[in-house]
Amino acid sequence: MNRRDLLKNMSVIPVFGAFAGSANILPLTDAATTAVAKDYFKELGIRTFINAAGTYTAMTGSLMRPEVMNAINYASKDFVLLDELQDKVGERIAQLLKCEYATVTSGCASAMTLGAAGVLTGMDEKKVAQLPHLEGTGMKTEVIIQRKHDIAYAHALKNTGLKIVYTDTKEDLVNAISDKTALMYFLNANNFDGPVQVEEFLKIAQAHNIPTMIDCAADVPPVENLWKYTNMGYDLVCFSGGKGIRGPQSAGLLLGRKKYIQAARLSAPPRGNTIGRGLKVNKEEILGMLIALETYLATDHDKEWKMWEAQIKLIGDAATSVGGVTTTVKVPAIANHVPTLHVAWDAKKIPATAAELKEKLRSGSPSIEVADGENQHAIAITTWMLVPGQEKIVAAALKKALTEKALTETHG
Repeated sequence: MNRRDLLKNMSVIPVFGAFAGSANILPLTDAATTAVAKDYFKELGIRTFINAAGTYTAMTGSLMRPEVMNAINYASKDFVLLDELQDKVGERIAQLLKCEYATVTSGCASAMTLGAAGVLTGMDEKKVAQLPHLEGTGMKTEVIIQRKHDIAYAHALKNTGLKIVYTDTKEDLVNAISDKTALMYFLNANNFDGPVQVEEFLKIAQAHNIPTMIDCAADVPPVENLWKYTNMGYDLVCFSGGKGIRGPQSAGLLLGRKKYIQAARLSAPPRGNTIGRGLKVNKEEILGMLIALETYLATDHDKEWKMWEAQIKLIGDAATSVGGVTTTVKVPAIANHVPTLHVAWDAKKIPATAAELKEKLRSGSPSIEVADGENQHAIAITTWMLVPGQEKIVAAALKKALTEKALTETHG
């Protein structure tokens, strides 16, 4: 066996140590052994932590599964043509998710920018090069968004040059549609906040022949959402890849109509004179995203859900063993749809703010990150990003932190 074949065979060796931050790969040289053993984060002075908060970009999303790391390692050893890889992976993803077409993007925001670009330009490469300058090009110039659906990430649509038109009522929405309207954008996480909900929004757009885009960045689980909205009729559906699917943090999915996604690809790398040139996704991430998706679809989601509930109960029981602490378990209706433990406390018995408790958990060993709660005396905890077994560490650390804060008042 030559060295090239050896490297390829090594790529299928399970990465048993992936969750611990090291790869169990057979070394070729002493230098490789040294490299695997190095604690890079420690050398850089970077704090690692147990993630009991969720799939926040600032916290680097999720941990990729060993299968994904195997695919990334495999892809790193050979050259391929980027467009051919995107074509083949897109075809495979479209089959898996029962949609017309698909492509891997560099995150959900990238999917939004490229998808909107595809709607604006079609297959006209001259128009592709003109973005984000829309005036005088013959391209449409506006995207309609319900004001209740306005978030910072909508800037991804502005990157194409589109002007956002905000609406407050159903009547506003209908009246805002004009010959300038290129796209209607819906934020799925805010479905119940706006006056027009997901199905009616689609019907209004279709009645006026306006393309639709739905932002489902953090809307997996449930797994069915991966095909729900394309089946419903939305033209473009955008997902993050590095959240619930546990693909590369810098990857995402653009699903939907073939004519729009093919056009979107004209604004994506490897092409250069485009607004999407900086939205590059490499071969390792493209293949990693596909394998993450295949692995996610093959997961026993009921079993996983039961595990999360058991972990939440363990942590909740530990918290309520401290006097003055109450807990509730809620599952968000859409985005981040996982069991979430809300921990609250009586400030008279535990004189600590949420910020102080979070800092105590953060400064512990190991460091633990939790999410903000509903007020200054509450925090929120999820377990879906925990490595199994870490729930015990979180439970013990939380109980200790709450107890110590309570004792501060007693003996202060």
